[in-house]
Amino acid sequence: MKTIFITGCSSGIGYATAHLLKQQGWRVIASCRQAQDVQRLQSEGLECLQVDVRCSEDYRAAIAYIQREVGTLDAFFANAGFGQNGAVDDVSLAAIKAQFDTNVFGTWDGILHVLPLFRQQGFGRILVNSSVLGFAAMSLRAPYNSSKFALEGLCDTLRLELHGTSIHVSLLQPGPIKSRFRDNTLQHFLAHVNPDSPHANYTGLLKRLRGEGKPHPLALSSEACAAVCAQALNTPRPKARYRVTMVTHSLAYLKRALPTVLLDRLLIGGNDKA
Repeated sequence: MKTIFITGCSSGIGYATAHLLKQQGWRVIASCRQAQDVQRLQSEGLECLQVDVRCSEDYRAAIAYIQREVGTLDAFFANAGFGQNGAVDDVSLAAIKAQFDTNVFGTWDGILHVLPLFRQQGFGRILVNSSVLGFAAMSLRAPYNSSKFALEGLCDTLRLELHGTSIHVSLLQPGPIKSRFRDNTLQHFLAHVNPDSPHANYTGLLKRLRGEGKPHPLALSSEACAAVCAQALNTPRPKARYRVTMVTHSLAYLKRALPTVLLDRLLIGGNDKA
């Protein structure tokens, strides 16, 4: 039986992936930041630990548990993260640091904790949840864009450094996914950004985050994204990137095909729809 450790399983992609892999016969060590979410997942039959990815001690305890209860670890899915929206000059440095503490440093710390185990056992797989915004930036999302671009650089570097080993690194690049992610993003936005800023018009962004109007026609469910995660984790030859939704596939093509000035116009025009 293969074993995977997943962060950020309280809802969305992490939650759906944990349940799907368990159904497929994996031993899933799920984790959540909040105790009530840990208890909820445990009541659903998942093996779940309380892990705040900003806390190295939580990671050490999780790895110690895995070594004691399982012995080996086949895969690590670094999924935990949140979105901090806002224009570059509208978000405080404290809010930007909080975004990086979870999305970047929390992921990096998790990798630092699983890599020694992977190297010792001679195999392992790392899947990191990035975003379409990890390669195609959109306005009014400066902290989130930057954190996902950083993850892309981290994983590209690590993949090169692990060449020739049996430790594989893949990036997940979701586009619009139906989950609680936007609700959480709205809370962080309202806590740290003035919606009446003189620097930016947030009307369209707020309507999108509040779910007003029609849902994105190309959005997929968390379960659909989980199926791609399972594919990445089960295949004997994992790819460097797994793109999810037509939005991600289209923007990846357009970024290669269009001059920057034309891509900028496209991204500015589609800002309120993404």
